[in-house]
Amino acid sequence: MTDLARNRLLPARLERPSPLAFLAWAVTLAVLVHAFTAVGLSPMRLIEGLPNIGRILGQMVPPDLTRLPQIGLAVLETFQMALVGTVIGVTLSLPLAILATRTLSPHPVVHVAARAVVSFCRTVPDLVWALLFVIAVGLGPVAGTLAIAVDCIGFCGRFFAEAMEETDPGPREALSALGARPLGIVFSAVVPQAMPSFIATALFALEKATRSSVVLGLVGAGGIGIELKVAMDLFAYDLAATIILAVFALVILVEQVGSRLRARII
Repeated sequence: MTDLARNRLLPARLERPSPLAFLAWAVTLAVLVHAFTAVGLSPMRLIEGLPNIGRILGQMVPPDLTRLPQIGLAVLETFQMALVGTVIGVTLSLPLAILATRTLSPHPVVHVAARAVVSFCRTVPDLVWALLFVIAVGLGPVAGTLAIAVDCIGFCGRFFAEAMEETDPGPREALSALGARPLGIVFSAVVPQAMPSFIATALFALEKATRSSVVLGLVGAGGIGIELKVAMDLFAYDLAATIILAVFALVILVEQVGSRLRARII
């Protein structure tokens, strides 16, 4: 067997990195090691905390079902917050995403400004938005719904714009040659092509909002989160277990429905 044939049978080897690439890997490793050291993560601390975790889990069993009707209403409010916030966010995301699409934006300045708005909505955590809206409109589900809507704009706006940029330019160019108006081209040639991606993204946004709405309640933005916070503050771990199970059932239900709808659409 010749050396060339023998080399073809050998598995592919990693190429030797350049000095610059080796330096980059070394710096990355050093940053990672420093991060582990800075957060104080150690196996001993985890082992020492296991008895406390076991004690809490022991107090959660059996779950307290005495307030199940009230918990059910709070879970329903949580889902309503997620649903309304997602609908508002998706509705506002579409025109913003059109302006943020490079090939559809009327001017480069508008394109950059729309991208900046989408990035800002996505960068600021939804918990911060919830705190701002609690200050603005007071405690309750309204603040949580508005926070979810703004967070949804950042999430859907980005993916809507990318979906429209990936559409086939042929129909758009044909309509433009026939003298169609820009808005008519968008809704006749671009949006129909990107619609499956729009729907899939909106369903993902609803799943994300359902999980986020639980956390938003911890800062007084409505939903089941405030019930969970009160239960934990009062060391009522059996009641907290009921709330956690109810949230788990809601999230699983939304995810399963979303998965089935995406499978039918895509």
